[in-house]
Amino acid sequence: MQQELSQEIAAAAARLVVEEGLDYGAAKRRAVKELGAPARAALPDNDAVQEQVRAYLALFRADTQPAELLALRELALTWMQRLAEFRPHLTGAVWNGTATRLSDVYLQLFCDDPKSAEIALINQGVAFDARQVRGFRGERVDALSFSVFCSGLGEHVGVHLMIHDHDDVRGALKPAADGRPARGDEQALRARMLEDAASIMN
Repeated sequence: MQQELSQEIAAAAARLVVEEGLDYGAAKRRAVKELGAPARAALPDNDAVQEQVRAYLALFRADTQPAELLALRELALTWMQRLAEFRPHLTGAVWNGTATRLSDVYLQLFCDDPKSAEIALINQGVAFDARQVRGFRGERVDALSFSVFCSGLGEHVGVHLMIHDHDDVRGALKPAADGRPARGDEQALRARMLEDAASIMN
């Protein structure tokens, strides 16, 4: 019974992720309320939600999502090239292939000096907001957020840069719990885009 409820929460959360652009945590909490589940119900892990997101996209968004994902990945590539000196790695939905037009772009930068990325954005005329978020190792890291126009979608998209120490890139290459890479550099992203293009052709 508990496992069935967890699956229901995952499915409901996946719909909210795709249709409303909620992050996984917020989507799971909303799903619990919408389902009328006990407040202390065991929540599904993010891997379970992601699996349901993929299923939802395949069922309801197969005709539009691939093009939206491609537009966001092309935007990510542009910024990875503009910030190449900081060894950018793409993560999140744009990296794992579940992004829609409601998704933002998340790049992790690896810098000798955390302020150097800010200076690079200022030199490129980019206005940004700075805050702190939890990094992939659980520590607090600086995050720089801005909005840019995505020509492939015809609208503005949020871009978030998480600033990590230069040496943290070694740990960044470890796979996620599901065995898949949790992030990738420009070369890895291009490889994924080629794979997607080949699957569409077939």
